[in-house]
Amino acid sequence: MQKGISRERTFRIFFAILFWIYIAIVFRITVFRHGFDVHHFMQGGTVNLTVMKEYFTLLKEGEWIRFIYLFVGNIIWFVPFGFYLKCIRQIKKMWLIVAAGFLFSLVVESMQYLWGTGISEIDDLILNTFGTFIGAMLGKVKVFQGFYRYNL
Repeated sequence: MQKGISRERTFRIFFAILFWIYIAIVFRITVFRHGFDVHHFMQGGTVNLTVMKEYFTLLKEGEWIRFIYLFVGNIIWFVPFGFYLKCIRQIKKMWLIVAAGFLFSLVVESMQYLWGTGISEIDDLILNTFGTFIGAMLGKVKVFQGFYRYNL
């Protein structure tokens, strides 16, 4: 019996470490990226509260690659967040997972504004939250439910 507990603990620690590495990567590509400078705190932050306008402009101008990179990227980068909370942490209430994804995205967007390292956009908040939802839904898929309860 002790061996099963030890394997489960090892599993949880391993995925917790992967999760924090993922969090660090998200912050690295969104906030602490090229151009980040501690001397720019509260200088030059930009906010865009117009919903999906930039995406429609990209589509209108035929910039499909940039559209896919921004639109799909904002969703995909948050799928692991929702998946981890649903499948690994086994949070049952979907609204808690989605709320956590929304808050995480809000922190990222706020930090981008405060450090002036990107445009804080309402679109990102919406798409990141949607990505969290998709990840949580994937965590509900039967194939992945067995993922956590592997042969302990």
